[in-house]
Amino acid sequence: MPAAAFRRQPDAVAAAADWFARDAGLALLASEADALQQALQERPGQASLRLGPLPVLAQGGDATLQLHAAECGLAGDLRAGLPLPIASDACGVVVVQHLADIACDPVQLLTECARVLVPGGRLWLFALNPLSPYRLRWRGHGPRVAEPITWRRRLRLAGLQPEPVSRGLGPTWRIGLDPDFQDGAGLRAGFLLRAEKRRLPMTPLRAPASLGWQAEPSA
Repeated sequence: MPAAAFRRQPDAVAAAADWFARDAGLALLASEADALQQALQERPGQASLRLGPLPVLAQGGDATLQLHAAECGLAGDLRAGLPLPIASDACGVVVVQHLADIACDPVQLLTECARVLVPGGRLWLFALNPLSPYRLRWRGHGPRVAEPITWRRRLRLAGLQPEPVSRGLGPTWRIGLDPDFQDGAGLRAGFLLRAEKRRLPMTPLRAPASLGWQAEPSA
């Protein structure tokens, strides 16, 4: 059974993910490539996790697990649903690149991401901006969008501490590459909001756990 956060599949979630494979969606993802690469390289020597709408667009190294939306829930380096088959406190960085725009329960997804982060680890959330003129390009294709203030509330519910200012990324209306970012979402097609896991461990600090992932058994 697909995880609750992805039970809009196969139709609604698949249609929303397909939008990112079109010219308008690919232009936005291309604009985020530099920030994505920066995120995956932020914690050298620690494992990282990237969750996105499409197969990977950037290389994060052998210590990065890359998953994307699929009929089973998530596919890529493995096929899985929620809860993720990853040990708690295992990842220094988790990137959620528009997958939360697709999930029907984004707080459940973010809570699971918070679980696998090490204390002091960081989540990079890429989300669509509902105030951008670019919204007309994804309207009717399935993504569910929210303003940064709503995402900050969701991140806090997941046990994370978000940064006070988001970063606007991507084009405003014209389909094209714009890798620069601005303070605040503004009218950019997407924005980046980072959050940290502030919870102190109950036991003495130890070396980060290995990812410890395994695919779900086939039916």
